[in-house]
Amino acid sequence: MSLTKSYFLSLILSVLAFTAFSQAARSPFSTFGIGEPYGNALIQNQAQGGTGVSQPQFWFVNNQNPALLVFNYYTVFQAGALLESKSIKSDTASARGTNGNLNYLVTAFPVKPGRWSTSVGLMPLTNVNYRLQYQQEVEGSPQQDTVLIVEQGSGGLSQFYWSNGVRIHDNWSVGVKAAYLFGSITNDFTNTLISVQQPVYYTVAVNEQTYIKDFQFTAGLSFSQDSIGKRDDYRISAGLTYTFNTNMRASKRTVFERRFLSGTPSTSDTLVRTRGNIKYPSSLTAGLSISKGSKWAAGAEYTMQSWSEFNSINDEDNQNLGEAWRFSAGGEFTPDGLSDNYLKRLTYRAGIHYENAPFLINNNQLRDFGINFGFSMPAGRSSLDFAFSTGKRGDRSKNVLEETYFRVYFGITFNDQWFIRRRFD
Repeated sequence: MSLTKSYFLSLILSVLAFTAFSQAARSPFSTFGIGEPYGNALIQNQAQGGTGVSQPQFWFVNNQNPALLVFNYYTVFQAGALLESKSIKSDTASARGTNGNLNYLVTAFPVKPGRWSTSVGLMPLTNVNYRLQYQQEVEGSPQQDTVLIVEQGSGGLSQFYWSNGVRIHDNWSVGVKAAYLFGSITNDFTNTLISVQQPVYYTVAVNEQTYIKDFQFTAGLSFSQDSIGKRDDYRISAGLTYTFNTNMRASKRTVFERRFLSGTPSTSDTLVRTRGNIKYPSSLTAGLSISKGSKWAAGAEYTMQSWSEFNSINDEDNQNLGEAWRFSAGGEFTPDGLSDNYLKRLTYRAGIHYENAPFLINNNQLRDFGINFGFSMPAGRSSLDFAFSTGKRGDRSKNVLEETYFRVYFGITFNDQWFIRRRFD
């Protein structure tokens, strides 16, 4: 094994060791539905605002449109990690948190180069990580006793997927992605009496654990024209994906507990065991991009998803979720991929995103605006990839809460001819 391969595999193991048991930073918005959606963009797309549904990529896995896998002529392996810092403010309080997690492990390889490529991968779908703490007065208490209420949750869903892209014409390709969704979400609610006259030894808690699993399917379409007019070095591309809604199978267990103040259960009783379905809504994404060889590329895309159609396990509509849409635009630029100057061989990326997030707070939709940028450091056919995203979600005047975030994405990309039969004369 070459030194380059050994170096990159060592980095993979380092990333896994550091992030395997971590999770994303806390956010109160992850209380709604099944948590905060992650999206499918890999690092090279995150740096461009999240665009990618229409952009052919030769050296990276395009995880946003399976139809574009036909542009992978080599075996590609990518691993990525996410480190994020969030600051949450209201009119009366503020909180800050930092955490990290493994973002994805994906690979793609050509079955018939230029005609059919396939990809498999593991990555998160949603994240739940919140902790809310507040006090309420006990009505009718002469001593003005209060109750300390703590609401917290953790978990989320992951997806293990298999995608295929097939070229059906010189300019047209189609693709399909089948993803197995799985995971669990834990919600814990505790009430602790704070009495002026009597010592308190116990707290009352309700613990809910929901286990979810099912399949989700996505169809993709791509059009790519190699030349525009007399300019044969320009490429214009368009892409479209549709993810079908999924009635995910779910089971929920609700347990009532009396706990010591240390958190250790004193007594517990299973109140309810429920089985049913959770409706994950469909989504549609369309995009357009233009590129000039390996010099530069730029694109824009629009996504819409009807989270108002989301139903919980008890077939109850979620009044805290609404119609969501997202606009993103971005591009990348490589000064000179063959230059002796290493800085000129780097690929630089930048983009923006503006999102109408699905969360409804005070009957107002949560807005998210962010700026993205990043770069890739080449090493032969491989690269070290970085992306950064900073932005703000919510408005204290409308949503009570305001969240600012800064995210750092780090990943590695490795290309090789693992599955191509070698011929000798």
